Amino acid sequence: MPQLSAPKLHNYPPYWAECFGIAPFLPVTRAEMDTLGWDSCDIIIVTGDAYVDHPSFGMAVMGRLLESHGFRVGIIAQPDWRSAEAFKALGKPNLYFGVTAGNMDSLINRYTADLRIRHDDAYTPGGEGGQRPNRAVTVYSQRCKEAWKDVPVVIGGIEASLRRIAQYDYWSDEVRRSVLIDSTADILLYGNAERAIVDLSHKLAGGEPIKNIVDLRGTTVIRSDVPQGYTELDSSRIDWPGRIDAMPSPYEYIPQGECKTKPTENTDADIQPVRIVPMPLRRNEKALDPNRSCIRLPSYEKVAKDGVLYAHASRVLHQESNPHNARALVQKHGSREVWVNPPAIPLSTEEMDYIFGLSYARIPHPSYGKQKIPAYDMIKTSVNIMRGCFGGCTFCSITEHEGRIIQSRSHESILNEIEEIRDKVPGFTGTISDLGGPTSNMYTLNCKDPDIQASCRKLSCVYPGICKNLNTDHSPTTQLYRKARKVKGVHTVAIASGLRYDLAVEDPEYVKELVTHHVGGYLKIAPEHSEQDTLAMMMKPGMGAYNKFERMFKKFSAEAGKKQYLIPYFIAAHPGCSDEDMLQLSIWLKKNNFEVDQVQTFYPSPMSLATAMYHSDRNPLKPLSYKSKKIFTPKIKGQRQVQKAFLRYHDTDNWPALRKALKAMGRGDLIGDSPQHLVPSEQRELRMRSSEKRASNKTAKVARGDKRNQRGPIKKHR
Repeated sequence: MPQLSAPKLHNYPPYWAECFGIAPFLPVTRAEMDTLGWDSCDIIIVTGDAYVDHPSFGMAVMGRLLESHGFRVGIIAQPDWRSAEAFKALGKPNLYFGVTAGNMDSLINRYTADLRIRHDDAYTPGGEGGQRPNRAVTVYSQRCKEAWKDVPVVIGGIEASLRRIAQYDYWSDEVRRSVLIDSTADILLYGNAERAIVDLSHKLAGGEPIKNIVDLRGTTVIRSDVPQGYTELDSSRIDWPGRIDAMPSPYEYIPQGECKTKPTENTDADIQPVRIVPMPLRRNEKALDPNRSCIRLPSYEKVAKDGVLYAHASRVLHQESNPHNARALVQKHGSREVWVNPPAIPLSTEEMDYIFGLSYARIPHPSYGKQKIPAYDMIKTSVNIMRGCFGGCTFCSITEHEGRIIQSRSHESILNEIEEIRDKVPGFTGTISDLGGPTSNMYTLNCKDPDIQASCRKLSCVYPGICKNLNTDHSPTTQLYRKARKVKGVHTVAIASGLRYDLAVEDPEYVKELVTHHVGGYLKIAPEHSEQDTLAMMMKPGMGAYNKFERMFKKFSAEAGKKQYLIPYFIAAHPGCSDEDMLQLSIWLKKNNFEVDQVQTFYPSPMSLATAMYHSDRNPLKPLSYKSKKIFTPKIKGQRQVQKAFLRYHDTDNWPALRKALKAMGRGDLIGDSPQHLVPSEQRELRMRSSEKRASNKTAKVARGDKRNQRGPIKKHR
């Protein structure tokens, strides 16, 4: 199967308003519009983030991209959503409102994994929390419709992207409808969406009604029924409860014509306006035109009530994520059909360079004055060198949003951005804080054979092992690091993005370069767990790869004469993770002298495979039926707290809960006062606390004496 292509992103004829040129900042007030000579905006982007004109902020990327096509784009950032007035601030847009919650999902931004409210927000001036509503996409979209009923509303960003079909909602503990329906928007753009938004904008500017734009890649729309002439494939025939048809492993690539399973019988011989047939296996996919076929998922009403069908729908969606072979998905919501078009074609290097080379001011909008925006301070000297992730970790939503195919920038584009940072960012000290992306060392790594990549449906290129067709040559990254260090005015280039260590060990030269020049004492990596059963649910490699990387890290650190340390990250309470697994991880941590402070409890984000596990208690990595074995998932607050406590076995506050858990598990032998015990006995804890109290009292007494002496000698009054 050959790779598909798309029109070049920068080859569209510009819209007439290009004559206004490039704005210093996209306007946020009518006064700024007047200064620019605008009587109106063509497109208004409403965002839950503060407006930072930087390529790490979605509203800036989309705004500057549309500006480069000649459109006049305004920004309404963090509006007061309690009425529609704030949404009228820039007047009525000529084409549409573009709505996004911002760089983060509004609920993940607002609540911890334990559903406690966060009181800060890194994307808000002053870091103040509560400046955007929960379910921001839905609320903003509805307010836009209130402000101007006849103006189309286009929703996008990660919050909309991960809610494009019926999805389990952790915060309400229920399956919710597609956000396209709840928001009352006209169309949803999923993924990074540059192709979709440019194509959509030019179609609307050309006078095409938005209701007629139903076939753009990377979009989700609402239809009344399946179009005539389509072949509708019934997804439930793969995993229909009670009977499981043969299904290839999601981990295994099977070339066309080599599938060992038997083809499913086609029971519909008659030609119909819309043919409904069983979902075919890969061997007989050739007979179907992917552009005239769609896959019917179980309806919202069914998946909302049936966990097995929900897990099945999640499984099918993930198998239909390769833009070169994916088919449209359709899911009924009441009388309406939510229609998910295939993903957009990935951007070429030339197109990536174009996007990152747009006229960003690289600072927050001047209206914020001296207020700090923590997210900007974190990324202002970092450079995004690529997009996408083929890791397939089940707990992560990056793949569902950005896709599995890596999209990389050229060395020249990246080095130009480093020079821009040097020249534009106030207070630049010579340190580039990161050269990375979703994963720092997937830059330029893709399938060796484009045709294999185009036909592959694997969920991961690196699990259970690295695919033989994957290019693991890190030399382009190594060469980039060397060039970046030579940029005038730059003395340090750090690598702060997550590192895929199972890939890194395939290229020792890269590891040596990284460890010698780009680690500032500590390197973050994420084994996530130590136990194989849990790692299999995560689709993460075993500890053998970690151990190999650790040996290389220590070796090259010693050769460089540096004392450097690995900081591993772990997850507690992941679906399929038992208390015994957490205990073994805790023992591993103690054996390796790790006392981790920053730990994560599994957070069921929308649309991830692990969230399907959490909700359904089934494993969607395997064919499903009602007879499928249930998996244990820690859901009760106490269960999650105990698993998290195992990660912080050294924390005195966790000792009572851990002693109780260990006794219940029949592992009281790990409670005691010698170094090999995991937690101390109650008697030792009491002695320790008593000793700490005495020391604290002594310190307080000394402090009081110091204050007394500072006041001078006490005089007796006659």
